[in-house]
Amino acid sequence: MAATGNPSQHVDRTKRLMLEPNPLLVEHARERADSVQNRIADRITAFAGSMGFVYLSILWFGCWIGFGVEKYPYGLLTMIVSLEAIFLTAFVMISQNRSDAKRQLIADQQWNVVQVEDKQNEELLALSHQILELTKQVHAIATAAALPNAAAPPRDPDPPS
Repeated sequence: MAATGNPSQHVDRTKRLMLEPNPLLVEHARERADSVQNRIADRITAFAGSMGFVYLSILWFGCWIGFGVEKYPYGLLTMIVSLEAIFLTAFVMISQNRSDAKRQLIADQQWNVVQVEDKQNEELLALSHQILELTKQVHAIATAAALPNAAAPPRDPDPPS
């Protein structure tokens, strides 16, 4: 696609498009927000993936051990940590599935764009071939029209009397 207008308009349009969210992703987020389960999973995943969660875990485990809630080898703490790991793993998988769904939406959209562009390219190629054929025909007609004039001897403007 050829750029038209002045270059600053093109740059402004490009910047604006880069700031606009993808409409498919906006719709996907809206659909996800409609489900209570998804909203809960998103909030837990957001918190579990933050430094706040890391600090809270350090504080929790430090207090558990420091205040001597239980004696070594910390059987209950080990069970709690294991359950936490199981649930966090599930939330990581949920997050990955959500990311995969977003990537698939974008890939499908890009595939549709590629198909439209391919069709446009085929149409442009067909038009280019038509233009080439018309150019050849015009050239042939111009050459044929010039040949009779070129074959005739030049006429003397002042014939001898």
